[in-house]
Amino acid sequence: MPQAFALAFAQVGDRRVIGLLIKSVLISLVLAALLAFALVVALGWTFGAFYGSDVDTQIPWIGTAMVVVLGALGLVAGWLAWRIVAMAVIQFYADEVVAIVESEHYPALAARDLPLGEQTAMAIKGALRALIVNLIALPFALALFFTAIGPALVFVVVNAFLLGRELQEMVWARHRHDGATAPLGFASRFLLGLATVGLLAVPFVNFLAPFLSAAAATHLVHRVAMRQTPR
Repeated sequence: MPQAFALAFAQVGDRRVIGLLIKSVLISLVLAALLAFALVVALGWTFGAFYGSDVDTQIPWIGTAMVVVLGALGLVAGWLAWRIVAMAVIQFYADEVVAIVESEHYPALAARDLPLGEQTAMAIKGALRALIVNLIALPFALALFFTAIGPALVFVVVNAFLLGRELQEMVWARHRHDGATAPLGFASRFLLGLATVGLLAVPFVNFLAPFLSAAAATHLVHRVAMRQTPR
């Protein structure tokens, strides 16, 4: 695992990678901001529907409190939205990531080109799966709110599982043969996802995290698959 990420990091200076990073980060930031804004607006509308739009005139301090609460929720929503959107965007460009890594390290391995429709479908399904599972996990995280570390652990475990699955799929989809099973076991997928969650949590490094994780997944999938192939 560490070697896979080290190899991925070594390619960050590649001009093809720099172009891909700029493109994917800009798109991810815009989409994450829009998604976070939509979530906050929806929460504000829901509050107004329950308590009435003139509640701030009835209770003087409620307006200020709502600004603070919605601001905090906006930060949380942005934090979650970045993870969902960034991985969806890099999955859309997964063909380029896999091609860059394979051309450098695995030139003999032939990958099938995924049609644009299939790439788009994979990215959308992955994003929806992440959004739905995170929303399902939200009540459990809120129930553990006063344990301080509980909510973070819930989201770390859930997203580590999701990301490990998605990262393997974006590589294996290009090399899958009839009847062949994906090479990474549960533990490897979970550790890959856990490393990705960690990278996404580090400021500035989180901009590189989607590429680093996708590239590391390419190395892991190929190396494990080659070890499993009979000589």
